[in-house]
Amino acid sequence: MPTLADRLKNVSVSASAAMTQRARDLASRGVDVVSLSSGEPDFPTPSHAIEAAHAAALAGDTKYPPLDGTPALKAAIARKFKRDNNLDYEPGQILVSGGGKQVIFNAVLATCNPGDEVVIPSPAWISYADIVRFAGGVPVPVACSHENGFKLRPEDLEAAITPRTKWLLLNFPNNPTGAACSRQEMAAIAEVMLRHADVWIMTDDMYEHLVYDDFEFCTIAEVEPRLYDRVLTVNGASKAYAMTGWRLGFCGGPKALISAISNVNGQNSGGTSTITQAAVVAVLDGPQDLLKERAAIYRKRRDFVLENLDGIDGLTCHKPEGAFYLFPSIAGLIGKTTKAGRRIETDTDFVMALIDEQHVAIVQGAAYGMSPFFRISYATSVEKLADGCARIAEFCSNLR
Repeated sequence: MPTLADRLKNVSVSASAAMTQRARDLASRGVDVVSLSSGEPDFPTPSHAIEAAHAAALAGDTKYPPLDGTPALKAAIARKFKRDNNLDYEPGQILVSGGGKQVIFNAVLATCNPGDEVVIPSPAWISYADIVRFAGGVPVPVACSHENGFKLRPEDLEAAITPRTKWLLLNFPNNPTGAACSRQEMAAIAEVMLRHADVWIMTDDMYEHLVYDDFEFCTIAEVEPRLYDRVLTVNGASKAYAMTGWRLGFCGGPKALISAISNVNGQNSGGTSTITQAAVVAVLDGPQDLLKERAAIYRKRRDFVLENLDGIDGLTCHKPEGAFYLFPSIAGLIGKTTKAGRRIETDTDFVMALIDEQHVAIVQGAAYGMSPFFRISYATSVEKLADGCARIAEFCSNLR
């Protein structure tokens, strides 16, 4: 029988996707499941985006798109970068792709040779390390401790950089912790990177607009302009505008790097749907009030879940600055036994027992590179969050 490629041996199925699918499978069998595993906004796509897509389709804008994005969308992205981040990117410095993940995948594939290292503050989104491995690179996790608010310390970053380092990959606000860097904290990271001129910096800013309590988002090329020529600024429409299914991400960076990424893009894609691009032009250039309105709702949900989980013996919750996740520690529950007789030795044991016994889907911290924690998404209604928290509380209260 023909064999599969060796490169797949070190790449696993996303734990969050697997848990979400398990929840769907249980629900299809009639089980009352509360799924808090998916990082997907429950808000609708803005109506003006749908109207723009409809108009584009009716106008016949249904042909092959330019590989790097339509002129209209690239212009809208340039305006967005200037408006929100004070970054100036020309059209030749901007690339559009089928989601932020594809931007990151193509960037790593375009730059990493076998053995090249990518420094990734941890805990981190599951796909980062797998993308690096897929490209033949070596992910280098740098622990960002609970005690430090899941922030990256400059001294830890400095210690992780070697002559083989090709990228530093930043994601603040962070998935899975919700941690975000202040301007001062980002400047300290930038100071380290100024000493390492051969290292690219990628910043995944997908949760840029989801920050709370008057926290001000910043991105590294804005904070330290001397790094501008080495930074790839990645963003998209999925999280902020609730457009996950439209599949569009974009980036701004040095022309030579953008050209290389576009070359990879041309080998694994025919460009991003013209209909989607028309919709994203509409949201980037349209009213931005909805961003603050939705962020206010997420903040209330965050506070609601924090209040409910903080009252559970054995759980410890950090209050995040952004995104729509909490990353509680279950250190106080390790070694206990569930009502059904299952011993909790790891965070994986915890989340598997929880879905089996209380039908609540969350994701183990081990999947993101840090134990014993779990990720819970509050990108859903307060009613579902209340039900989920009540079930988690019952599950924990039955541990012995």
